[in-house]
Amino acid sequence: MQDVSILVLEDERAIAEMIEIILRKEGFIDITLCCTVQEAKNKFKTKVFDFYLLDIMLPDGSGLDIANIIREHSEAPIFFLTAKGSDADKLRGFMNGADDYITKPFNPLELVARMKVQLTRYMKKKIVSKSHVFTCNGFTFDMDAAEIMVDGTKEIISGRLFHLLKYLCENVGQVLSKEQIYERIWGGYLFDDNTVMVHIRKLREKIEKNPGKPTYIITVRGIGYKLVGDALS
Repeated sequence: MQDVSILVLEDERAIAEMIEIILRKEGFIDITLCCTVQEAKNKFKTKVFDFYLLDIMLPDGSGLDIANIIREHSEAPIFFLTAKGSDADKLRGFMNGADDYITKPFNPLELVARMKVQLTRYMKKKIVSKSHVFTCNGFTFDMDAAEIMVDGTKEIISGRLFHLLKYLCENVGQVLSKEQIYERIWGGYLFDDNTVMVHIRKLREKIEKNPGKPTYIITVRGIGYKLVGDALS
């Protein structure tokens, strides 16, 4: 949880500082405190947060409005923290994108426990959602969009080349034999060495600056090929 960024929008300074103290004791480090709607909006311009704890009644507006802004670009958990506790108020909060609703006065430990539950779910989802993008110096491969971007130029990659690059990315840093590659991409047991080499060459022509001297897809003599680069992110 140390890498999680949290924004607390609360105009009562004592409550905001108490929340910050508790969160830091629980291991959270990146905590931003705001006391007005405008201050929170200014923070959004420079940073994306993983969790939002919002008061509803604020001196220059409502946390409900802030929640609507957040939901336009983020699925991060939103908790409303407010003195209002009626069913109508809670329903209004959920309709504006809330994941939970904490009524003042509240138990700080319960607040943290509920935050951790939502954060754990969100961070897992966040990791999965990012896990289909491979980056390596000059090229990026978006598996979901079936797109590669090489030095700023985007291109659709399809067919066997898509599956071949995907297989290499999923096993970045590992040497894959030609037999392994053929069985995974073409299936069956009638191994064809030339088919693998031809498709590796075509793939290099798409992503390498100099296909004749590849820096991404490396030949491991007598074995097969290895993709050198960053892990899936």
